[in-house]
Amino acid sequence: MDDFYFRKLDVYKNSKEFSKHIYSLLNFFPAEEKFGLCSQLRRAVTSIPINMAEGFGRVSAKEKSHFIEIAYGSTTEVLCELELSFELNYISEEQFINAENKLIVIAKQLSALRTSIINNGDSTKKTY
Repeated sequence: MDDFYFRKLDVYKNSKEFSKHIYSLLNFFPAEEKFGLCSQLRRAVTSIPINMAEGFGRVSAKEKSHFIEIAYGSTTEVLCELELSFELNYISEEQFINAENKLIVIAKQLSALRTSIINNGDSTKKTY
């Protein structure tokens, strides 16, 4: 078994790319948000791939599934923070929609991965 199997998953790769995308957007936020919304968004968006990695470091399918659920929860947190960013005019409508669409793909992939882990245990061969 590959100890770092999660690195092969599309959802892991997508969530890392998405994290970098959000970091690039945060460069244009006002300085007063450095320790507010920017900090919160950084923690939430990086929590997605981090929790996948931690989950795949666990032995049981139940534990793996739990960390995938945490990663999924982070997607909803990021969505809320992006909505606030748009409503506060820190990002444009186009930037918001683009980020939201990427986040929807990641959320669907996480959901499919969790279902696969629950149904197949530790034999997750498919890339999500």
